[in-house]
Amino acid sequence: MAVQWAGLSPELLLTLDRDSGQRLCAQLEGQLRDAIRSGRLQAGERLPSSRELARLLGLSRGLVQDCYAQLQAEGYLVTRVGSATRVAACAQVPEASTDPAPDTRPHLVADFRHGVPDLTSFPVADWLWATREAARRMPTAELDYGDPRGSWVLREVVAGYLRRVRGAAADPARTVVCSGYAQGLSLALRALARAGASVVAYEDPGGPATARASAEAAGLTAVPVPVDEEGVDVRRLDATGARAVIVTPAHQWPTGVVLAPARRHALIEWAQRRDAYVIEDDYDAEFRYDREPVGALQGLAAERVVSIGTVSKSLAPALRLGWLLSPPALLAAITDLKRIADRGSPTLDQLALARLIESGRYDRHLRRMRGVYAARRTALVSALAQHAPDVRLSGLAAGFHAVAHLPAGADEPTVIERSRARGVGLYGMSACRTSGTVIPPQLVLGFGHVTERAIVEGVAAVGDLLA
Repeated sequence: MAVQWAGLSPELLLTLDRDSGQRLCAQLEGQLRDAIRSGRLQAGERLPSSRELARLLGLSRGLVQDCYAQLQAEGYLVTRVGSATRVAACAQVPEASTDPAPDTRPHLVADFRHGVPDLTSFPVADWLWATREAARRMPTAELDYGDPRGSWVLREVVAGYLRRVRGAAADPARTVVCSGYAQGLSLALRALARAGASVVAYEDPGGPATARASAEAAGLTAVPVPVDEEGVDVRRLDATGARAVIVTPAHQWPTGVVLAPARRHALIEWAQRRDAYVIEDDYDAEFRYDREPVGALQGLAAERVVSIGTVSKSLAPALRLGWLLSPPALLAAITDLKRIADRGSPTLDQLALARLIESGRYDRHLRRMRGVYAARRTALVSALAQHAPDVRLSGLAAGFHAVAHLPAGADEPTVIERSRARGVGLYGMSACRTSGTVIPPQLVLGFGHVTERAIVEGVAAVGDLLA
């Protein structure tokens, strides 16, 4: 479908060579034909008025009208009284189809994709209000490039929020606004590489693909460290020789275990003894249900922990807004790398987020979403108890995903394939393991973007496959 440009007359790039000896009318006709044939001008797209095009090209209006009339006669253009001149629907030469084969997969009754919040609950009205308020209050100076670390307004608000809610030792001067977790991780790893690190460890199971790709891009080697029921194994970490480790201490991804107090202190002691750093992914700590809140690891050792948080889970991934709490020794490098990367994240979005948080609307949204996710968690537990009672669930104390432990002997890939044929999207733990092993057979069930009704219907459809 052609873009419908607003305004009195859309601009169009055309060039004429007055020294070529070719008639100007012929040049104009040829360029318009080529633009239509090549698809640069799409069927139905509006052309500039003859008066405006003549003014832009320094031609007489009559010459442009003659050109339009000729192309209309050839079937390239259509003109109606009182309407603009447009590209004819049948004017373009059809190209060979490059579209992929049609998707013949069945419609999904329920898609238990993990890592996605309820996108339908994004607080549109609050975000529009915050954006208007931010734009109304924004000083002219904020429209400049500014500090690559981000707007001081947001950094001050975020630091205060993290001190209040996460127990972090947050300082606005050492807070860097980033474009989500991916950029925050990249900045941290590149800064560590500058500081002489060569090996970074990551949790296993965890996010091996992300960790390895980010490490490789920073010139580092990534090595896995096992996770057990108390979190990352610090003794195994010590044996790797790594100078950094990526962890999810509040709600380990994907097992859901909380890093035990003894392990938290052991991890900090490891970092201090090894002159190493901990990269804390604080990805969904806002959503907890039947457990005490767990403070940020960064609050225990701000000089050794890089803490990264975002609004991807609390609001929406599309906002691409996050923050990084930097240790003092890495701040200059991280700031310089951020400046090189993009000179700073979009300021108006930063100010809107700051306004949303300080107004209390952000907290109100989180309280509402805790209720939504708690209800979906209950629906998942009840549905599995009814249709697949042999399946044990874990990792339910926080977040919006759970681990389903299938009976011994179950074949994880087969369960996933057969469930997909029944219209239910399931995802295996094997993708979160460095080795890719399917033993023990487990599923990672996300319930953030699945309604209660879809959860019940989805589990009922595949209950016999899980048993």
